[in-house]
Amino acid sequence: MKKVFMLLTLFSFILVAGCTQSPQTTKAIDPQNMDLTVKPGDDFYQYANGNWIKNHPIPDEYSRYGAFEYLIEENYIKVKDVLTSAAANKDAAEGSLEQKIGDFYSTAMDTVAIEKAGISPLKADLERIQAIKTPQDIIKQMAYMQTHQMYAPFVTAAFQDAKNTEMVIIQIMQGGLGLPDRDYYTEKDGRSQEIRKEYLIHLKKMFILAGDDEAAAQKAADDVMAFETRLAEASMKLIDRRDPNKTYNKMDLEQLKKYTGKFDWDLYFDSIDMNNPGGMNIRQTGFIKEMAKMVYDTPVDNWKTYFRWHLLDQNSGYLSDDFVNQNFDFFGRVLSGTKALQPRWKRMLQTTSGEMGEAVGQLYVQKYFPPEAKSRMVELVENLKYALGERIKTLDWMSDETKVKALAKLDKMGYKIGYPDKWTDYSTLEIKDDSFFANTMRTRHFNFQYEMNKAGKPVDRTEWHMSPQTVNAYYSPTMNEVVFPAAILQPPFFDMAADDAVNYGAIGLVIGHEMTHGFDDKGRQYDLNGNINDWWTEKDGERFKERSQILVDQFNNMTVFDSLHVDGKLTLGENIADLGGLNVSYTAYLKSLEGKETPAPIDGLTDKQRFFIGYAQLWRQTIRDKELMRRLKEDVHSPGNFRVNGPLTNMPEFYAAFDVQPGNPMYRKAEDRAKIW
Repeated sequence: MKKVFMLLTLFSFILVAGCTQSPQTTKAIDPQNMDLTVKPGDDFYQYANGNWIKNHPIPDEYSRYGAFEYLIEENYIKVKDVLTSAAANKDAAEGSLEQKIGDFYSTAMDTVAIEKAGISPLKADLERIQAIKTPQDIIKQMAYMQTHQMYAPFVTAAFQDAKNTEMVIIQIMQGGLGLPDRDYYTEKDGRSQEIRKEYLIHLKKMFILAGDDEAAAQKAADDVMAFETRLAEASMKLIDRRDPNKTYNKMDLEQLKKYTGKFDWDLYFDSIDMNNPGGMNIRQTGFIKEMAKMVYDTPVDNWKTYFRWHLLDQNSGYLSDDFVNQNFDFFGRVLSGTKALQPRWKRMLQTTSGEMGEAVGQLYVQKYFPPEAKSRMVELVENLKYALGERIKTLDWMSDETKVKALAKLDKMGYKIGYPDKWTDYSTLEIKDDSFFANTMRTRHFNFQYEMNKAGKPVDRTEWHMSPQTVNAYYSPTMNEVVFPAAILQPPFFDMAADDAVNYGAIGLVIGHEMTHGFDDKGRQYDLNGNINDWWTEKDGERFKERSQILVDQFNNMTVFDSLHVDGKLTLGENIADLGGLNVSYTAYLKSLEGKETPAPIDGLTDKQRFFIGYAQLWRQTIRDKELMRRLKEDVHSPGNFRVNGPLTNMPEFYAAFDVQPGNPMYRKAEDRAKIW
């Protein structure tokens, strides 16, 4: 199933998929994983990871497979223990977290009941859609779907006002597409055309599963494609959505009504139980205006078909296997090249953890988060903040005036480690042992109401936007903070038994990467309080763009399959954060050595070499061709090999560690290197 992520103000460190195998060794760096026939200056990614890549084919259930990604699989075992223990506890008090988690997971794993039910859980919703007759009914259906986190054709959320970050406001955003991005509908290249063809086949098959005959299913598929194509053509491009000024369009209700014409916003907000929305941000105004027109100029029957499709699409994972398998056939096999569906327990673990994140998180950290890991992380974060500050002070391209403001922003940057000090209150969420679908609808409704209740109120700065059991990290520009959930603070990201050089190359990079997001092409547009605000002098802004353009050009020239290439503009923020994070972490590591003897080599590798290999290990992966093509279009991160080799070609410290000389493929002349943070 697909889920719309509301945290659009967050910069996420890494998107990873699990794997089925654990690493073959507990050594922080195992020379057997390296390809020593390759010179470091020729292809460092291959040198550091070549034998590992050769010896680790992609498991059938994954579209990409990285050695470091084993952590998600290891974490599955821990989260599964939490869920199965809760499910087995028949003495759990009614209304307790154990009861709610246990009943949710138990109903999710009750395949006998789910198969017997087939499509029947959607019966009431399908009848509601069938009864639609007027534009007012269309708006009411939009509202109903919103309140159960089925976003068609747009998204209503509540989070910080990006120009008044002390307050939470309503945010309205484009959405409602079945394909991952607008470009799949609009681009004319062969891959996009093939995906559209396969999408039509998928649509038809899903409508047949829902009870349509072949002719009706084909018409419904064609109608959905035409409907979504119109929405796609009105959608803002992904690259433009990276500009916070383009996605900040604050209006009150009367201004929104005037802008969108006849659309009955009073009815909509009343239907989502939001009678006074106050000031709100319309992130993509052109899309919302076109969507509002469609309510009145598109036949009601086309809307009914569109709603029926998104009801099926956004709930396929909660239905019988025929829906699950067809959904996987398109979104897994066609889009990403994945060969096999994950086992049910993993999928249901993800659903349970996703719908009740902090409920599961509370039980998770009680068992699996050692306090010494948090203490060590606090030390590392402080070291990295100091190192970034030292680097800002010595920048030769930034004026003293802007440096003062940059240092003030860094000084105010907060951090959260492990888990929240204040947990989400799930006391009003009712979970029963009656039905998996019913439980998901209850959690969705609870989560929507929980989020919307924040609108018009001061920001809760203790709140987290990622659960403790998530293997990830993020920087929030509006909060000006970095967040590291408990689950990422384990090997290979953070190894309490590893030498400092490896940890600084790994978790140090993660920390530095997230901090640098506060100063990348997007994050730099927010001030120390998280407000969109141009705090740069005009000349400093120009110099930043000139230096960033060097990275854009470098990554634009990185090709895949001899024809496709990395999008240097789309990936710029992550590329700046990788390069900046490496520089900051390396500076912090050198600072940690002051007053100490230089560490002795390990397995013939110096500490400086181990730092860079520790970094390279994070990105080793094998990836299917279709998944790579998909990510080149959608992902703001560069492919793994380029995330390693790209930043390192700009670091003289890397050249010194491995004696990289002119003539080596990874050597760049000093004047061609990017130096930003």
